[in-house]
Parts: sequence; C-alpha cells; structure tokens
Amino acid sequence: MDSQVFNALQTGRQNKQPMALVSDLKTGGQLILNPQSEIIAAGGTPPQLSAEQTAAVLELLCNDRSRRLADSDIFVQVHNPPPRLIIIGAVHIAQALAPMAAIANYAVSIIDPRGAFATAERFPGVSLNDDWPDEAMIALAPDTQTAVVTLTHDPKLDDPALMVALRSPAFYITSLGSRRTHGKRVERLTAAGMEAENLARLHAPAGLDIGAMSPAEIAISIIAQMTAARHGRSTTFPGR
Repeated sequence: MDSQVFNALQTGRQNKQPMALVSDLKTGGQLILNPQSEIIAAGGTPPQLSAEQTAAVLELLCNDRSRRLADSDIFVQVHNPPPRLIIIGAVHIAQALAPMAAIANYAVSIIDPRGAFATAERFPGVSLNDDWPDEAMIALAPDTQTAVVTLTHDPKLDDPALMVALRSPAFYITSLGSRRTHGKRVERLTAAGMEAENLARLHAPAGLDIGAMSPAEIAISIIAQMTAARHGRSTTFPGR
C-alpha cells in the first residue's frame, strides 16, 4: 500500500471519518473516496471511476458493505467508524431500546444526570453518563455514524442535547413526543438560535408509524426508523 494512502487511512480512522478504499486488482493502484465523492489520497495508478462506479462506491459506503464492483477489477473496502447510539434519558423506552441497538451492533451510551434513573442495575453493560446533556454530548462528539435519541420529555434535558446534536453530522436525530409537543420544541429551539435547516433534520414524532404503544414497541419503531436513515431509505410512512 502506498504510504500516502496508508497515512490517510490512519488519519481517517483516528478522526472517525467514513472512507472507501478503492483498489484496482490488476494494477494495484488505490484511492480513498469520502462520502462527498472527493479523493482524499491516491497511490500507484489509481482506478479511473466512471460516474456509475462512483455512485456504486458511495452506495456501498452508505450501506457499510465491501465488495467487488460488478463487471470490473475494482474492489471497494469500506472503512466506517463503528455505529453509536446516544440516548438522552434513562427511561422505560431506553431499557428496551438499548439492548435492541446493541444487538444491531451499536455502541450505546445513555446520558441522564438523574442518578436514580441511570443505574447499572437498570442498564447492565451500557455506558452511563451523568453529566448535563450538552456537556456529555460535546464530549461524545457525535459523528456520521452516530444516532441521537432524546426520551426524557423534559426540555431542560432534551433541548441542550438537541442543540449539540443538530449541529453535528449525526445521521439520525429524534425526539419522543406528539406533534404538539414537537411544535413547542421547534419554537424553543428556534428561539435559542437553532437554524431552520438543522431543525429540518430532526425526526419527530420519533419512530415509524407502526401503531406502537408499549415501550418495547416504541423502541422497535425507533430502531426501524434509525435503520432506514442509516441506509438512505425513507423514514416516513403515510400518515406522518
């Protein structure tokens, strides 16, 4: 591997940047493509990608899959940071959502300054953070492989986390609550200075419209919507 390509891979991993290493199996030439289809490093005689091949590489990067491109000598190896889920609120829905996300290979963190809620007994094996939500979110630094879910129904806890999340590259951000609750949330965040284009990234009400009622069903609907967002699929159903 060319030293420039190797160094770019190492730097990208350290900075938790998604990248696709594209190799020509005949020549050995390589290049690294980012999600914006920019070449950030190249070595040897790098592959000359057509527009269709570039689109295929970006689709593999989005879906976190590595494979050889059809009818070509080009192999794509995807290097994505591990997916993470940050939950604000150690509530009943979080008790269902956390293990479901772990099964889906997410590293789960729960933020809740209320010590009586965020306990190891209620959330075994889950990373717990009792800092104030905005401080905890800044420290966790949501990236393109991060989903953020706020569940407390308390603006003092949810809103500070959302102010950080909505200005991050997190791929999925959602909040629990009715349409009326969401309308008030948007008013508060707008008054606090949140930009309209960032507010548009907020999925609310949380989850796909599957008629969920119980905490476990609501968790399923959130996991489903989060999965759709991660893979570039529609995150709304008729009626939403």
